[in-house]
Amino acid sequence: MVATSNVSSKSTACISELLHQGFHHANISDFDYWDYVVPEPNLNEVVFEERTCQSLVKMLENCLSKSKQTKLHCSKVLIPEKLTKKIAQDVLRLSSTEPCGLRGCIIHVNLEIGNVCKKLDKIIYDPSIVPTFELMLVFKQDCCSWPGFRDFFFTRACFASGSKRTLILSPGFRLIKKKLYSLIGTVIEEC
Repeated sequence: MVATSNVSSKSTACISELLHQGFHHANISDFDYWDYVVPEPNLNEVVFEERTCQSLVKMLENCLSKSKQTKLHCSKVLIPEKLTKKIAQDVLRLSSTEPCGLRGCIIHVNLEIGNVCKKLDKIIYDPSIVPTFELMLVFKQDCCSWPGFRDFFFTRACFASGSKRTLILSPGFRLIKKKLYSLIGTVIEEC
């Protein structure tokens, strides 16, 4: 279907006003309806980005799940709702300006407990690509929850083992981006 413009008196008045303001004369038949239609977003790109985001969310959650027993020595890690999705979206945004995008990224996952930063794992989205940048993701422990009472009640009354504690993550996190092959250097973004 091809739509052509019909010149009305409003269109003629608008064109003559543009001519008075110094715009160059254009052939009225050159104006076409489709020249003024905003292109719709490419649905394939939207679906691909959502799939990539979900894949990254699963990788982050698997990393935390694997670290429970090995590095964190706890039975549960409670993650605020939509935290991993927010992190995945920020990672995608930071990788969008890179030559290989997310495929050229290494994510170092850490946990900040007090003033100590503990290394948990490393996520390589696509191992077949030479990395062009690194992201350091730092989760934070939630210090505002009721840890004293919770630890006293659950650890002493319910559990005999120290590995049965629950770790609660804060909704805040930090992302630090480091370009590997650039003179720009380190870009720090804290969320």
